[in-house]
Amino acid sequence: MQRGLVVVDKTDAHRGLIREAAEHAVGADAELVLFTTMTREEFESNAETLETIGSVENVSYDSDTALDAAANDVREFAADLLPAGVDVDVVARATDDDERADAVLDLASERDCDHVFVLGRRRSPTGKALFGDIAQRIALNFDGYVTLATS
Repeated sequence: MQRGLVVVDKTDAHRGLIREAAEHAVGADAELVLFTTMTREEFESNAETLETIGSVENVSYDSDTALDAAANDVREFAADLLPAGVDVDVVARATDDDERADAVLDLASERDCDHVFVLGRRRSPTGKALFGDIAQRIALNFDGYVTLATS
């Protein structure tokens, strides 16, 4: 592994995923990209909140500020989980749920990642067929290694 992409939400289950990815990164002297997404509705709500705060503080915030704040939250969340010496970049994007797997695959390609770490949900085969499964779509469409953990 030269560069791994870790799909992260700020939950306890993702702590284990970050630790696992960090162990691989240390062993391979590799870089990690932590990737978090928010729905477009969350993004718009956060952008509106920042705009309101900016008007009170007499400061102008652009739409990227909401994504920067999400990336900083993930950076702080992961800070105590990552050993010293692991190069980490954090990326946040707004996407619809049905586009989340594509966003992961696109970022992995953009950043030339050769390994993806993702947390899957336990679903019945019927649930996967009806609602799709992001982790499954990533595993089937990524041209590299995929570490799939379940919560």
